[in-house]
Amino acid sequence: MSTYVTVKGLTRVFDVSKPWLNRVLEGRKKALLTAVSKVDFQIEEQMTYALVGESGSGKSTIGRMLVGLLQPTEGDVEIGGVNLTRETDPDRIASVRSNIQMIFQDPYASLNPRWRIRDIIAEPVASKGGDTKGLAERLLEQVGLHPSDAGKYPHEFSGGQRQRICIARALASEPRLIVCDEPTSALDVSVQAQVLNLMSDLKDKFGLTYLLITHDLTVVRHMADRIGVLYLGRLMEEADPKTLFEMPKHPYTQMLLDAAPHLDGFGREVPPPQGEIPDPLNPPPGCAFHPRCPIATDICRQQRPEMRPLGNGLVACHHAQ
Repeated sequence: MSTYVTVKGLTRVFDVSKPWLNRVLEGRKKALLTAVSKVDFQIEEQMTYALVGESGSGKSTIGRMLVGLLQPTEGDVEIGGVNLTRETDPDRIASVRSNIQMIFQDPYASLNPRWRIRDIIAEPVASKGGDTKGLAERLLEQVGLHPSDAGKYPHEFSGGQRQRICIARALASEPRLIVCDEPTSALDVSVQAQVLNLMSDLKDKFGLTYLLITHDLTVVRHMADRIGVLYLGRLMEEADPKTLFEMPKHPYTQMLLDAAPHLDGFGREVPPPQGEIPDPLNPPPGCAFHPRCPIATDICRQQRPEMRPLGNGLVACHHAQ
């Protein structure tokens, strides 16, 4: 399969400073928060690439940069052979953007409560002047709901049903890439399984490519073809699920897997994760994980490790073997 998404050196810095006058009176400098720092990865066509990590690791920021809701501070985002950060032709940019959709985390907040479901699903097509007759009804059937639901309002549905509606809306414009930002975190466990199975079936049926953003390791193990582990805006490790779960190379990945619940783990004694995530306004020098790493040495505190091949994956660690 060919590569559909290429991300190189992706960086996003937010200015979280106080207003200029406050800074002058208080003698403060600008406060810059680096949410994403020099991230590289590729997504092949009809593949599910998962980004996992703790809260605040930069997962959602990367997703928003891919769909164009945020502009990168540095780096390149290339989708379908078009570099969206450097391309100047608005028609080429619009053509690529039309092949991208997003499923948001909260199914309650991502649907307009004043619109009927028919209008919500058809909006991506109607905004381009396309034919929307019967579109919502067909898509509702494909996501396991009844066509008559098209005339209802969002408040008449449960959380799982609303997420199915969000998936139907994402499918309306026949996209090639769907960015899924924590699509099941607000749902019950049984409903999570239904939504994930639906997403997997739709991927096979329509040949979709997914960027799956989640903190749930059980989800990525069964959904992803490739997994990237983020920490403090940096990519620590990347591998296929089998390699990552059976032979994790980076100490942070090992810590995540040890801390995750196991069905057969009753009575096991695992030391809790050590330390706290550093302040992103003042990240540590060298490897971002070194304040919490049990094998850190002087080089970890001084030099940032680059991603390098190791086994069947990639790892950013000076001491990974």
